Amino acid sequence: MRKDYKSGFVTLIGRPNVGKSTLMNCLIGQKIAITSNKPQTTRNRIQTVLTTEEGQIVFVDTPGIHKAKNKLGEYMVNVAERTLNEVDVVLWLVEPTTFIGAGEQHIAKQLQRVHTPIILVINKIDSVKKEEVLPAIAAYKDVCNFAEIVPVSARNGDNTDELIRVIMKYLPYGPQFYDEDTITDQPERQIVAELIREKALHCLQDEIPHGIAVAIDQMKMQKKVMHINATIICERDSHKGIIIGKQGNMLKKIGSTARYEIEKMLDCQVNLKLWVKVKKDWRDSEYLMKNFGYRDEE
Repeated sequence: MRKDYKSGFVTLIGRPNVGKSTLMNCLIGQKIAITSNKPQTTRNRIQTVLTTEEGQIVFVDTPGIHKAKNKLGEYMVNVAERTLNEVDVVLWLVEPTTFIGAGEQHIAKQLQRVHTPIILVINKIDSVKKEEVLPAIAAYKDVCNFAEIVPVSARNGDNTDELIRVIMKYLPYGPQFYDEDTITDQPERQIVAELIREKALHCLQDEIPHGIAVAIDQMKMQKKVMHINATIICERDSHKGIIIGKQGNMLKKIGSTARYEIEKMLDCQVNLKLWVKVKKDWRDSEYLMKNFGYRDEE
Protein backbone atom coordinates (compact mmCIF):
# COMPACT_ATOMS: atom_id res chain seq x y z
CA MET A 1 0.00 0.00 0.00
CA ARG A 2 1.33 3.45 -0.92
CA LYS A 3 2.42 5.60 2.00
CA ASP A 4 0.90 8.73 0.44
CA TYR A 5 -2.56 7.22 -0.19
CA LYS A 6 -5.49 8.86 1.59
CA SER A 7 -8.85 7.45 2.57
CA GLY A 8 -11.71 8.51 4.75
CA PHE A 9 -15.39 9.15 5.32
CA VAL A 10 -17.17 12.33 4.28
CA THR A 11 -20.74 13.26 5.09
CA LEU A 12 -23.02 15.68 3.30
CA ILE A 13 -25.45 17.64 5.41
CA GLY A 14 -27.78 20.50 4.74
CA ARG A 15 -31.39 21.50 4.83
CA PRO A 16 -33.73 19.31 2.79
CA ASN A 17 -33.56 20.22 -0.88
CA VAL A 18 -30.16 21.93 -1.11
CA GLY A 19 -28.96 19.30 -3.58
CA LYS A 20 -27.04 16.79 -1.43
CA SER A 21 -28.04 13.74 -3.46
CA THR A 22 -27.47 15.56 -6.76
CA LEU A 23 -23.97 16.55 -5.62
CA MET A 24 -23.14 13.01 -4.52
CA ASN A 25 -24.37 11.55 -7.82
CA CYS A 26 -22.31 14.20 -9.67
CA LEU A 27 -19.08 13.45 -7.74
CA ILE A 28 -19.48 9.69 -8.17
CA GLY A 29 -20.54 10.11 -11.80
CA GLN A 30 -23.42 7.70 -11.39
CA LYS A 31 -26.90 7.75 -9.97
CA ILE A 32 -27.05 6.13 -6.54
CA ALA A 33 -29.05 8.51 -4.38
CA ILE A 34 -32.56 9.34 -5.42
CA THR A 35 -33.30 12.97 -6.16
CA SER A 36 -36.57 14.84 -6.18
CA ASN A 37 -37.65 18.39 -5.51
CA LYS A 38 -39.62 17.17 -2.50
CA PRO A 39 -37.83 17.58 0.85
CA GLN A 40 -36.70 14.63 2.99
CA THR A 41 -36.25 12.32 0.03
CA THR A 42 -33.20 10.56 1.50
CA ARG A 43 -34.06 8.37 4.49
CA ASN A 44 -31.14 6.02 5.02
CA ARG A 45 -27.43 6.64 5.13
CA ILE A 46 -26.18 5.93 1.65
CA GLN A 47 -22.52 5.11 1.24
CA THR A 48 -20.96 5.80 -2.11
CA VAL A 49 -17.31 5.48 -2.97
CA LEU A 50 -15.06 7.62 -5.14
CA THR A 51 -11.64 6.12 -5.90
CA THR A 52 -8.92 8.26 -7.54
CA GLU A 53 -5.14 8.03 -7.95
CA GLU A 54 -4.60 9.93 -4.72
CA GLY A 55 -7.15 8.30 -2.47
CA GLN A 56 -10.59 7.00 -1.72
CA ILE A 57 -13.51 9.06 -0.44
CA VAL A 58 -16.46 7.22 1.10
CA PHE A 59 -19.50 9.51 1.08
CA VAL A 60 -22.11 8.94 3.75
CA ASP A 61 -25.31 10.71 2.83
CA THR A 62 -27.37 11.56 5.88
CA PRO A 63 -31.06 12.34 6.00
CA GLY A 64 -31.49 16.12 6.25
CA ILE A 65 -31.22 17.56 9.74
CA HIS A 66 -34.58 19.06 10.64
CA LYS A 67 -36.89 19.21 13.64
CA ALA A 68 -38.54 15.80 14.05
CA LYS A 69 -42.32 15.41 13.81
CA ASN A 70 -42.76 11.63 14.22
CA LYS A 71 -40.80 8.42 14.80
CA LEU A 72 -39.43 8.37 11.26
CA GLY A 73 -38.41 12.01 11.68
CA GLU A 74 -36.64 11.27 14.98
CA TYR A 75 -34.81 8.35 13.45
CA MET A 76 -33.63 10.53 10.55
CA VAL A 77 -32.39 13.31 12.85
CA ASN A 78 -30.55 10.86 15.18
CA VAL A 79 -28.78 9.21 12.27
CA ALA A 80 -27.74 12.59 10.89
CA GLU A 81 -26.37 13.95 14.16
CA ARG A 82 -24.51 10.77 15.08
CA THR A 83 -22.79 10.71 11.71
CA LEU A 84 -21.18 14.14 12.18
CA ASN A 85 -18.67 13.00 14.78
CA GLU A 86 -17.88 9.67 13.14
CA VAL A 87 -16.55 10.99 9.82
CA ASP A 88 -13.29 12.66 8.71
CA VAL A 89 -14.85 15.62 6.88
CA VAL A 90 -18.27 17.27 6.99
CA LEU A 91 -19.61 19.00 3.86
CA TRP A 92 -22.34 21.50 4.70
CA LEU A 93 -24.35 22.40 1.61
CA VAL A 94 -26.14 25.74 1.44
CA GLU A 95 -27.68 27.88 -1.30
CA PRO A 96 -26.00 31.06 -2.65
CA THR A 97 -27.94 33.55 -0.56
CA THR A 98 -27.08 36.06 2.17
CA PHE A 99 -30.19 35.15 4.17
CA ILE A 100 -29.44 32.58 6.87
CA GLY A 101 -32.79 31.10 7.87
CA ALA A 102 -33.91 29.13 10.92
CA GLY A 103 -33.13 25.79 9.25
CA GLU A 104 -29.52 26.83 8.61
CA GLN A 105 -29.16 28.23 12.13
CA HIS A 106 -30.37 24.90 13.55
CA ILE A 107 -27.64 23.10 11.58
CA ALA A 108 -24.99 25.68 12.57
CA LYS A 109 -25.84 24.99 16.22
CA GLN A 110 -25.29 21.24 15.69
CA LEU A 111 -22.01 21.92 13.90
CA GLN A 112 -20.61 24.04 16.72
CA ARG A 113 -20.38 20.83 18.78
CA VAL A 114 -18.47 18.96 16.07
CA HIS A 115 -14.68 18.51 16.07
CA THR A 116 -14.50 17.36 12.43
CA PRO A 117 -13.20 19.75 9.69
CA ILE A 118 -16.23 21.41 8.09
CA ILE A 119 -16.18 22.48 4.44
CA LEU A 120 -18.95 24.89 3.48
CA VAL A 121 -20.20 24.07 -0.01
CA ILE A 122 -22.23 26.81 -1.65
CA ASN A 123 -24.27 24.89 -4.20
CA LYS A 124 -26.47 26.04 -7.12
CA ILE A 125 -24.07 28.83 -8.20
CA ASP A 126 -25.51 28.31 -11.70
CA SER A 127 -28.79 29.82 -10.41
CA VAL A 128 -27.36 33.27 -9.54
CA LYS A 129 -25.09 35.90 -11.13
CA LYS A 130 -21.34 35.48 -10.49
CA GLU A 131 -21.19 38.62 -8.36
CA GLU A 132 -23.85 37.26 -5.98
CA VAL A 133 -21.63 34.38 -4.84
CA LEU A 134 -19.14 36.55 -2.89
CA PRO A 135 -21.79 38.17 -0.61
CA ALA A 136 -23.10 34.66 0.17
CA ILE A 137 -19.58 33.56 1.18
CA ALA A 138 -19.23 36.70 3.32
CA ALA A 139 -22.59 36.08 5.03
CA TYR A 140 -21.67 32.52 5.99
CA LYS A 141 -17.96 32.73 6.72
CA ASP A 142 -18.33 33.47 10.47
CA VAL A 143 -21.34 31.21 11.16
CA CYS A 144 -19.00 28.30 11.91
CA ASN A 145 -15.31 27.70 12.05
CA PHE A 146 -15.00 26.46 8.44
CA ALA A 147 -11.87 24.73 7.19
CA GLU A 148 -12.69 25.89 3.62
CA ILE A 149 -15.51 27.37 1.56
CA VAL A 150 -16.08 26.01 -1.96
CA PRO A 151 -18.77 27.27 -4.37
CA VAL A 152 -20.07 24.60 -6.82
CA SER A 153 -22.90 23.71 -9.14
CA ALA A 154 -23.88 20.07 -8.60
CA ARG A 155 -26.28 20.24 -11.51
CA ASN A 156 -23.67 21.02 -14.15
CA GLY A 157 -20.51 19.95 -12.34
CA ASP A 158 -18.88 23.41 -12.02
CA ASN A 159 -15.93 23.46 -9.61
CA THR A 160 -16.58 19.92 -8.33
CA ASP A 161 -12.96 18.92 -9.16
CA GLU A 162 -11.81 21.65 -6.79
CA LEU A 163 -14.15 20.30 -4.13
CA ILE A 164 -12.63 16.81 -4.45
CA ARG A 165 -9.13 18.30 -4.18
CA VAL A 166 -10.12 20.18 -0.98
CA ILE A 167 -11.73 17.08 0.57
CA MET A 168 -8.55 15.03 -0.11
CA LYS A 169 -6.51 17.67 1.71
CA TYR A 170 -8.34 16.90 4.99
CA LEU A 171 -8.47 13.10 4.75
CA PRO A 172 -6.07 10.96 6.79
CA TYR A 173 -3.49 8.70 5.11
CA GLY A 174 -4.64 5.12 5.00
CA PRO A 175 -5.57 2.07 2.93
CA GLN A 176 -8.53 1.65 0.61
CA PHE A 177 -11.74 0.53 2.27
CA TYR A 178 -13.30 -0.79 -0.94
CA ASP A 179 -12.09 -2.20 -4.30
CA GLU A 180 -11.54 0.33 -7.10
CA ASP A 181 -14.73 -0.71 -8.87
CA THR A 182 -17.07 -0.40 -5.87
CA ILE A 183 -19.44 2.54 -6.15
CA THR A 184 -21.83 1.86 -3.29
CA ASP A 185 -22.42 -0.47 -0.35
CA GLN A 186 -26.19 -0.25 -0.76
CA PRO A 187 -27.66 -3.67 -1.49
CA GLU A 188 -29.25 -3.87 -4.95
CA ARG A 189 -32.71 -4.45 -3.52
CA GLN A 190 -32.48 -1.24 -1.54
CA ILE A 191 -31.41 0.82 -4.55
CA VAL A 192 -34.24 -0.69 -6.60
CA ALA A 193 -36.75 0.18 -3.85
CA GLU A 194 -35.40 3.73 -3.70
CA LEU A 195 -35.59 4.14 -7.49
CA ILE A 196 -39.25 3.09 -7.45
CA ARG A 197 -39.87 5.52 -4.58
CA GLU A 198 -38.16 8.30 -6.51
CA LYS A 199 -40.35 7.73 -9.58
CA ALA A 200 -43.45 7.67 -7.38
CA LEU A 201 -42.38 11.00 -5.84
CA HIS A 202 -41.90 12.47 -9.32
CA CYS A 203 -45.27 11.29 -10.60
CA LEU A 204 -47.50 12.04 -7.59
CA GLN A 205 -48.68 15.35 -6.29
CA ASP A 206 -47.49 16.96 -3.10
CA GLU A 207 -49.76 15.60 -0.39
CA ILE A 208 -48.84 11.93 -0.65
CA PRO A 209 -45.12 11.34 -1.05
CA HIS A 210 -43.91 11.57 2.56
CA GLY A 211 -46.26 8.78 3.46
CA ILE A 212 -44.94 6.21 1.02
CA ALA A 213 -42.43 3.41 1.35
CA VAL A 214 -41.50 0.68 -1.10
CA ALA A 215 -41.00 -2.97 -0.18
CA ILE A 216 -39.32 -5.37 -2.62
CA ASP A 217 -41.25 -8.63 -2.30
CA GLN A 218 -39.23 -10.63 -4.80
CA MET A 219 -36.22 -10.11 -7.04
CA LYS A 220 -34.92 -13.00 -9.11
CA MET A 221 -33.12 -13.58 -12.39
CA GLN A 222 -34.72 -15.94 -14.92
CA LYS A 223 -33.40 -16.40 -18.47
CA LYS A 224 -31.45 -13.10 -18.40
CA VAL A 225 -34.52 -11.15 -17.23
CA MET A 226 -34.71 -9.73 -13.70
CA HIS A 227 -38.23 -10.27 -12.32
CA ILE A 228 -39.10 -7.78 -9.59
CA ASN A 229 -42.30 -7.68 -7.52
CA ALA A 230 -42.66 -4.59 -5.35
CA THR A 231 -45.31 -3.01 -3.15
CA ILE A 232 -45.82 0.71 -2.66
CA ILE A 233 -47.04 1.27 0.90
CA CYS A 234 -49.17 4.32 1.66
CA GLU A 235 -50.98 5.58 4.75
CA ARG A 236 -54.56 6.14 3.50
CA ASP A 237 -57.15 4.52 1.24
CA SER A 238 -57.59 7.82 -0.59
CA HIS A 239 -53.83 7.81 -1.34
CA LYS A 240 -54.07 4.29 -2.72
CA GLY A 241 -56.61 5.45 -5.30
CA ILE A 242 -54.37 8.33 -6.38
CA ILE A 243 -51.27 6.11 -6.65
CA ILE A 244 -53.14 3.60 -8.82
CA GLY A 245 -54.83 6.34 -10.86
CA LYS A 246 -57.66 6.14 -13.39
CA GLN A 247 -57.66 2.66 -14.93
CA GLY A 248 -54.28 2.04 -13.30
CA ASN A 249 -52.60 4.77 -15.36
CA MET A 250 -50.57 6.35 -12.58
CA LEU A 251 -49.19 3.00 -11.39
CA LYS A 252 -48.27 2.13 -15.00
CA LYS A 253 -46.45 5.45 -15.36
CA ILE A 254 -44.52 4.92 -12.09
CA GLY A 255 -43.70 1.36 -13.17
CA SER A 256 -42.45 2.21 -16.65
CA THR A 257 -40.25 5.14 -15.55
CA ALA A 258 -38.82 3.06 -12.68
CA ARG A 259 -38.21 0.05 -14.95
CA TYR A 260 -36.19 2.21 -17.36
CA GLU A 261 -33.86 3.39 -14.54
CA ILE A 262 -33.55 -0.08 -12.99
CA GLU A 263 -32.60 -1.57 -16.38
CA LYS A 264 -29.89 1.09 -16.74
CA MET A 265 -28.52 0.30 -13.28
CA LEU A 266 -28.67 -3.52 -13.47
CA ASP A 267 -27.71 -3.56 -17.16
CA CYS A 268 -30.31 -6.21 -18.02
CA GLN A 269 -33.95 -6.53 -19.01
CA VAL A 270 -36.40 -6.03 -16.14
CA ASN A 271 -39.95 -7.25 -15.64
CA LEU A 272 -41.40 -5.04 -12.87
CA LYS A 273 -44.76 -5.67 -11.20
CA LEU A 274 -46.12 -3.13 -8.72
CA TRP A 275 -48.86 -3.37 -6.08
CA VAL A 276 -50.22 -0.76 -3.66
CA LYS A 277 -51.11 -1.47 -0.01
CA VAL A 278 -52.41 0.73 2.79
CA LYS A 279 -50.66 0.52 6.18
CA LYS A 280 -52.04 3.25 8.41
CA ASP A 281 -49.45 5.33 10.28
CA TRP A 282 -46.49 3.14 9.29
CA ARG A 283 -44.15 6.07 9.98
CA ASP A 284 -45.02 5.88 13.68
CA SER A 285 -44.64 2.11 13.92
CA GLU A 286 -41.16 0.89 14.81
CA TYR A 287 -42.00 -2.62 13.59
CA LEU A 288 -43.09 -1.40 10.15
CA MET A 289 -40.15 0.98 9.86
CA LYS A 290 -37.74 -1.90 10.53
CA ASN A 291 -39.67 -3.86 7.95
CA PHE A 292 -39.01 -1.17 5.33
CA GLY A 293 -35.31 -1.04 6.11
CA TYR A 294 -34.98 1.82 8.61
CA ARG A 295 -32.95 0.33 11.45
CA ASP A 296 -31.58 2.45 14.23
CA GLU A 297 -28.66 0.22 15.13
CA GLU A 298 -26.97 0.75 11.76
